Amino acid sequence: MDFMREYEKWLASPALSAAEKAELDAIRSDAKEIESRFFDQLSFGTAGLRGTMGVGLYRMNIHVIRHATQAFAEVILEEGSEAVQRGVAVCFDCRNNSDLFAREAACVLAGNGIPVRLFAALRPTPELSFAVREYGCIAGINVTASHNPKEYNGYKVYWEDGAQLPPVHADEVARKMKELDVFACVKSTDYDTAVAEGKIVLLGAETDEAFLANVMAQVNDKAVVEKVADDFKMVFTPFHGTGYQLIPEVLKRLGLKHVICVPEQMVIDGDFPTVVSPNPENPEGFYLAVEIAKRENADFILGSDPDADRVGIMVRTGDDVYQVLSGNQIGILLAAYIIDAWKRAGKMPANGVLLKSLVSTEMVRTIAEANGLACYDTFTGFKFLAQKKDQLEAAGEGTVLMAFEESNGYMFGDFVRDKDAVTASLILTEMAAWYADQGMTLYDALMSLYKKYGFYAEKTMNLVMPGLDGLKKMAQLMADLRENPPVEIAGVAVREQKDYKDGSVVNVATGEKTTMELTDSNVLRYELADGTSLIVRPSGTEPKVKVYVLTSAETGEACAEKTAKYAVWAESLKG
Repeated sequence: MDFMREYEKWLASPALSAAEKAELDAIRSDAKEIESRFFDQLSFGTAGLRGTMGVGLYRMNIHVIRHATQAFAEVILEEGSEAVQRGVAVCFDCRNNSDLFAREAACVLAGNGIPVRLFAALRPTPELSFAVREYGCIAGINVTASHNPKEYNGYKVYWEDGAQLPPVHADEVARKMKELDVFACVKSTDYDTAVAEGKIVLLGAETDEAFLANVMAQVNDKAVVEKVADDFKMVFTPFHGTGYQLIPEVLKRLGLKHVICVPEQMVIDGDFPTVVSPNPENPEGFYLAVEIAKRENADFILGSDPDADRVGIMVRTGDDVYQVLSGNQIGILLAAYIIDAWKRAGKMPANGVLLKSLVSTEMVRTIAEANGLACYDTFTGFKFLAQKKDQLEAAGEGTVLMAFEESNGYMFGDFVRDKDAVTASLILTEMAAWYADQGMTLYDALMSLYKKYGFYAEKTMNLVMPGLDGLKKMAQLMADLRENPPVEIAGVAVREQKDYKDGSVVNVATGEKTTMELTDSNVLRYELADGTSLIVRPSGTEPKVKVYVLTSAETGEACAEKTAKYAVWAESLKG
């Protein structure tokens, strides 16, 4: 793509406002900046689009939103009139421009004759997944960039099952975006007229109540919550995002009397003024919650990310320090608890299953199998976890109790097909109350699980490679590893080399090559002689390569030594 020609095309387009043209005119002498904005389109993957906001083809703005929605609308139209009339649900989060982008998407859909159910105000991501299923929609759109920094926004697309778009449809949207002119292709309509004519129907409290009824159906032991409710205290923060209403509401319905919300972070704000990054995986963002928790002697702290699909917690240790748990550690606690709770409730199926992404802790597999359950891996992304759940349950080969991935995403029940911080918050709080009734904190519970099942440790290294040069470096890193696969890492022999792109498995000692079920993803995995797994994959949503260290040992200290050793190797990959 000739980026200067595309730049001039945008600058001359009548579709741009005066402010947008001024933004482009201001970078006229900066060829590198122009190239970064116009060297290509934002890549449309199975999760949709994500990028920094600004004017340009490789930025998030109303023109890119309209273009993507027109391509998506044409994919829907090709499904036939019956599919079209089922309509599309559209949702948005708290980010700057999210409401504007959602409205623009709704207007393009309506302009193509596709009915729209648009949430009247911001809502959690899982409620969008629920709405697609509840109303029988053919598809869904959610304007969100999850826990990315404030400069980002995104456009996530869903199909009729409430999960993110299948590759066949995502590929078709991407193909159409390449063919369609970004400005000339768009068919849109006036928002107010579309609402008045019923082409855009607004969703509100009625949908909330239907969603909440399904969330509350996941309660396992309300009695134990009521038993400890007088003394049990917790602190909650939505990090300025969409969890601010529904999460406190489900905790109230659970029977909690002392849910203390962080007032500064209950304010909806796309600039996230109280945190550097609104990511519940990072302990830094919890500083205000920790102050309250110490003052109130709270049992634990819970936080949801801006679109309320991920959840993080901090737990009180033996010395009354609040410590953040990793997404893997939360998954360990939830897996053990949900198995025990289903057994206590007498609802454990004969073919119970846990699902996890292949980069998530192997301890969950150990817990599942020790309790007579199966555990299956999928590629990273809840689209794949949802797909596996549907395949197993449709074939009668398993009933899924929980699905999770290490980046703080958890899914329960049958009413959503995506990460769900609202339901996860409910079950985490019920679990914390159950352990409190046993005289234990969640930290105590985690330590007891390590003693029972063995010590496991995980570490994720983020090799950040920003900009156009970064994209090239990421591709070169993966190419180099494929061309020269390591036979030894940090002095430890590599036992197996796995390439999920072609599904190949190479036994390093014998050279024997076999295949595995999972294939067609840009992921490399190395199984080491000491039982450690090292996984390398480019992020699909951010400019970085992720390296995962998954290990186990006799003690927690030995695990820490292993992860530190392999982290050095991971850092060396950046060059």
